[in-house]
Amino acid sequence: MVPHLSEDLLLSPQSNIQIVQKARSNFPIMEAEKLFLLFSLLMLQFSSCTSHDSLKTNQTIKEGDLLISEGNNFALGFFSLGSSSNRYLGIWYHKVQEQTVVWVANRNDPIIGSSGFLFINQYGNLVLHGKDDQKLPVWSTNVSVEENDTCAAQLLDSGNLILVRKRSRKTVWQSFDYPTNILLPGMKLGLDRKLGIDRFLKSWRSADDPGFGDFSLRINPNGSPQIFFYNGTKPISRSPPWPWRSQMGLFNSTSVNDPDEIYWVFTVPDDSYLLRLIVDHLGHVKTLTWRESDGQWKEYWKSPQFHCDYYGNCGAYSTCELANLNEFGCACLPGFEPKYPLEWSARDGSGGCVRKRPHTSSVCQHGEGFVKVENVILPESSAAVWVDMSKSLADCEVQCKRNCSCSAYAIIAFPGKNYGC
Repeated sequence: MVPHLSEDLLLSPQSNIQIVQKARSNFPIMEAEKLFLLFSLLMLQFSSCTSHDSLKTNQTIKEGDLLISEGNNFALGFFSLGSSSNRYLGIWYHKVQEQTVVWVANRNDPIIGSSGFLFINQYGNLVLHGKDDQKLPVWSTNVSVEENDTCAAQLLDSGNLILVRKRSRKTVWQSFDYPTNILLPGMKLGLDRKLGIDRFLKSWRSADDPGFGDFSLRINPNGSPQIFFYNGTKPISRSPPWPWRSQMGLFNSTSVNDPDEIYWVFTVPDDSYLLRLIVDHLGHVKTLTWRESDGQWKEYWKSPQFHCDYYGNCGAYSTCELANLNEFGCACLPGFEPKYPLEWSARDGSGGCVRKRPHTSSVCQHGEGFVKVENVILPESSAAVWVDMSKSLADCEVQCKRNCSCSAYAIIAFPGKNYGC
């Protein structure tokens, strides 16, 4: 760091000679002053060159300042989008040429101009203000810190911004608990039942506006949990019921469902491999990978993409076939027929199917059996009931026959465990 010298210190040669002559009689004093100045400059340099990935209580992040994670993976600072003058505090990939924002603090409350600043207040909270004279913050964390304790913020190489107590080194807040529209490796999607945190993705309003958009991705914990993609409150698509696959091509995933929390998280084998899952403002869920060779994000997967991806496309008691995209893919299950034949013939299968036998004829405890339907994704399971997590296929069938409200059953294999009915 080079200290800035004002013009008042740029003396002429004659002035320099006079100073030297006057100083000879006070040589010890001058040497002491020079040592003090050198010591002061060293202390100034030390205080300014704090860790680039951390923010302490006596520091502020202003326009042009950055927090950069230790491995240079991510940066935190102020940014704008498109031609807008709105400023946001966010996190983006630091090594990627195309600025790709992965988290926004004040997504619904932009700062006008370049007067924003972030600091840690006396209560240990991260606080974002738009102006020096602004009384109410634009955004802040909401944590409680013990008296006489302080906090520090750190940007990790995972892209997670954490707030840590100085004494206990306990993380009291993290940005991974409050995602915006992107899920990064190691970031959980789901519910923390103990803390009351619902981690879900919400699309941006547009490509240049990170405010709340129409689309969201979240876990529905009812029945057998599923991951749902919504437009407002209307389901667009869904995942198969829990448990979800652990190996998914480019990445591995883990799903947990216990009394404390339910979540899905994915990991990549190499931290240098950049992969993100995004809910975009156009109504898709995508996984994208960074291709260094041509400096672009490459789409690896997208949903919904095919007609069978859409929720309720073929209605109740029917299947959706992907074999030929040019043909009507809906088909009724064995023993069922279209509920609305005219709509069905017009290639609209959303009405689903009904039993062929009259409704007055009971199909319960009259010697009926079951037809095996293979190679299908299990139907919507929000209203499904887990009978037993260790039932065999035969036991599951017996249980269903005993219950007249049960029209179908399935067993699901749990990794390293038994089958669930």
